[in-house]
Amino acid sequence: MEKEIALVEAVLFLESDPIDEGTIARICSMPKDSVIAALEKLKDRYSAPDCAYELSWIGGGVTISVKREYYENLKERYGKKNEAKISRAAMETLSIVAYSQPVTRAEIEKIRGVSADNMIRLLLEKGLVREAGKKDIPGRPVLYGTTKEFLKIFGLNSIAELPKLSEADIEKFELSST
Repeated sequence: MEKEIALVEAVLFLESDPIDEGTIARICSMPKDSVIAALEKLKDRYSAPDCAYELSWIGGGVTISVKREYYENLKERYGKKNEAKISRAAMETLSIVAYSQPVTRAEIEKIRGVSADNMIRLLLEKGLVREAGKKDIPGRPVLYGTTKEFLKIFGLNSIAELPKLSEADIEKFELSST
């Protein structure tokens, strides 16, 4: 089993994006249950206090990442600090898309109270939002949703892991959308 664990670990190390167990199984020519067992062993190995790595499940896949406690000390040098920064307006727009998806540009603008064209274009360019279809109303406006890149950047496995809104935030959201 040690050889299989090492093989799975090598695949995770070489892949830059999260990868699902089925794909790992195909790459390694191993049964999926063996991959799952190897991932459990790696998870146990990485849980040791003297290990700087952990397995992270993001967007339906798994990846090796630096434990948050170590990353905080290293992010100044190794973080994508300039690429990842987005303006407050873009973050507001992204939040609306994340919590309301699928959502149209007009719905975003109704909540924010200002035009969202530039923010949506920026978020599309950064790969954080995507066109998720068309709304079945006159004019068939584009619906927007978040991407796997969004999940990866925010360290989420799915949208269900978004922080829950407080009552005050829900109220602001509802007041803004009326």
